Amino acid sequence: MNTVASLRFVALLSLAFAVSAQAECAFPKAPAAIPDGKTASEADMVAAMTAFKAYNEEVNSFGSCLDAETKEKSSGSGQLMQLKTMQAKKLNTAVAELQVKAKAFNEQVRIFKSR
Repeated sequence: MNTVASLRFVALLSLAFAVSAQAECAFPKAPAAIPDGKTASEADMVAAMTAFKAYNEEVNSFGSCLDAETKEKSSGSGQLMQLKTMQAKKLNTAVAELQVKAKAFNEQVRIFKSR
């Protein structure tokens, strides 16, 4: 194989791995910070609320992605139950993190409103 053919092969192989990596469901990331309700401005609180709404949507999309991924991978797979269990653990982890972060944010909202 000459150098050009080798480079093409490597490029195609890299592209194949990139496409398969993109097929994986990306775990949702929580907003970086929760504003302190004692000192935050109204704009900070509104921005955080917007970020948390987007985060909630990302968690919902993550669940949908996991469902689709499970259906795709389960065709022809004898380990459907194991796959479903793994996907459920991923979703439960994302939902649990969302609940913890939302609870902390809501507490800061209560503090902000009490000022």
